[in-house]
Amino acid sequence: MQTEKEDYLHIAEVLEETKTALSTKNALALKQLSDHVMHGACSYQDSGTITMTVLIYTLSKLLERGDNAKVKNWQNLEQKIILYLGLAANAIKTQKQSKFEDYMQQARNTLTSYSVNLKPYIQDVMKKSAINKGLKMYEHGLSQEKTARLLGITQWELSEYIGQKTFTDKKQIQSMDIKKRAKMALEFFE
Repeated sequence: MQTEKEDYLHIAEVLEETKTALSTKNALALKQLSDHVMHGACSYQDSGTITMTVLIYTLSKLLERGDNAKVKNWQNLEQKIILYLGLAANAIKTQKQSKFEDYMQQARNTLTSYSVNLKPYIQDVMKKSAINKGLKMYEHGLSQEKTARLLGITQWELSEYIGQKTFTDKKQIQSMDIKKRAKMALEFFE
């Protein structure tokens, strides 16, 4: 089991990898980093790690769709976010949780308020990212209420998305023939 110090160092390492992936515009790496951090976000349930997960996922979506090209002075925005990610990494390395959370929030605010023309669109992507990550947190065992509260979304938004995903997943699941299930159960106990 990891110690708290090891967890802090791991989060700092992910932030450094995020800076690299963002500067190289590697959307896939960002998405993977966001998914990787999800377990920690569910375990600690702190606003900094949750904000980090949603922010990284949002950045991956903006790059994946090429929406970064629509943002005037994307390079400046990218540099500001990279700066806050670096400050957050340094804060978490020294176990300054509140500073880490502040820097992550500042990075998020920078993204959502940077372009007046794209502000509603970026906020929409951010909200959808939060809902998507909310589903993952719910699948990790957090209640809908707690998940919604941690992500700053309504339970209604989360439950609507969970319902859609559950319905879609159920269509793809095919039940095994009852005879095969019985045979498999008997083999299990042999």
